[in-house]
Amino acid sequence: MTAVEPEVDPMAEEVLGDRSARRPTRGRVADQIVEDLRERILSGALANGARLPAERELAESYGVSGATVRESVRVLTAMGLISARHGSGSFVTAETGTMIALSIASVVRLEDAGVADALGVLSALNRYAVQLAVQEASDAEIAAYREAARQLARIDDVRGTAEALRVFLRWPSELSGNPLLAALCRFLVDVQVGLALETSGGELADWRRVVGVLQPERLAIVDAVERRSAAEAADLVTAYVVHAQRVILSTPRAREIAASDPHYSQLLSDLMLHSRLSAAMR
Repeated sequence: MTAVEPEVDPMAEEVLGDRSARRPTRGRVADQIVEDLRERILSGALANGARLPAERELAESYGVSGATVRESVRVLTAMGLISARHGSGSFVTAETGTMIALSIASVVRLEDAGVADALGVLSALNRYAVQLAVQEASDAEIAAYREAARQLARIDDVRGTAEALRVFLRWPSELSGNPLLAALCRFLVDVQVGLALETSGGELADWRRVVGVLQPERLAIVDAVERRSAAEAADLVTAYVVHAQRVILSTPRAREIAASDPHYSQLLSDLMLHSRLSAAMR
């Protein structure tokens, strides 16, 4: 009796390509499957949001057992590259912010990195970004930057001001023309704003103090950008991040957190991991 080849979904067949070429040969099979699928995700062959072929189809394609496929899927899920939806299957979730968050949050916890470390990196990146933005931004884009700063002159609610602050702080990297720089700064800005929110306790009075005291420095940065003075803008951005850190960590709530988490490593890690969910909800 001739064995019948299992029927494979046409879309899955297109994604998986030539079966014989994809079957693992030596070494730990699950690792090879992980590496192959990871490469296909990062190359765009499996696009963000795409449904992963069913377990049976993957097992047939790679010539392995379902258990081996499940192990590989678990690893890719831990990497943040795919997620499982009950009753629907597994889907590619390879968003830049998610991968940055998982990677940096892990380093923060392993190295016990603190607020000074995280904001120091942001300061260095923003310093570079604003120098590029001074060269790349149009007059209209710089005018929008000033308007973003003006939005922070009046602080009526916490949520609205937090979003306005994100827009202002992201501007240099978004206009830098460097996509990697923009992605890193976008993530770290979200962490900085989240840290400010956490240490203010969400109270409007404390939030006003934390955000309001830095308004003159924000306007000074815009002035330097308008003059196309890259060196001055860079120095002002560096000073801003240093002052922001001092203000953020001076609140009563910040001192409470420091009592159990001296370097804020746990808080930073949590903020980094949760920032992706917050971003999706905005």
